[in-house]
Amino acid sequence: MKVGSGTKKVAGMSDAAVQAKTGKTWAEWLATLDKLGAQKMAHRDIARLVHARYPKIGGWWAQMVTVGYEQARGLREAHQKAGGYSASVSRTVAAPVGKLYKAWTDAAVRRRWLGSAKFTITTATRNKVLRIRWPEGDTRVGVYFLPKGPRRCQMSVQHDRLAARSHVAQKKTFWGNAFARRTDLVAKP
Repeated sequence: MKVGSGTKKVAGMSDAAVQAKTGKTWAEWLATLDKLGAQKMAHRDIARLVHARYPKIGGWWAQMVTVGYEQARGLREAHQKAGGYSASVSRTVAAPVGKLYKAWTDAAVRRRWLGSAKFTITTATRNKVLRIRWPEGDTRVGVYFLPKGPRRCQMSVQHDRLAARSHVAQKKTFWGNAFARRTDLVAKP
């Protein structure tokens, strides 16, 4: 992908947003990193370089700039990470965070919306995050809960270590459908 001064989005981030948060447009970042030899660097080295030279933008933005650079220069595909591909789905549900968290941690409730899916919860922080080892392809799932008031909560799933780009769409569909079943379940009295 060749990116010039008319760039609208890179890595899902608009030119205006990246400029507002980092002080540079995408075209400026691409030119800067090209001059620093980033095309021949590993991801972590680019991110460290950005963070070291521009510490005020913070670690998250250093990663965003790095991923955007890699995608723009054909070094990384969309949804690709170091350990494979990643699919994420997020929904805001009219339910308190505790009810959504229980929908994952209580096997009887979970079966009603996720079917017979068998997985292992490896880390749990009540009403905040779950880390899951998913048996299919030994992938990993992160589930994140963000309360939006006493009766609403955003629930996000990030399914990592997918073996192929084609698996991203499959997992987005799978999780989108599962979330729809979960929303219907929560809406019932």
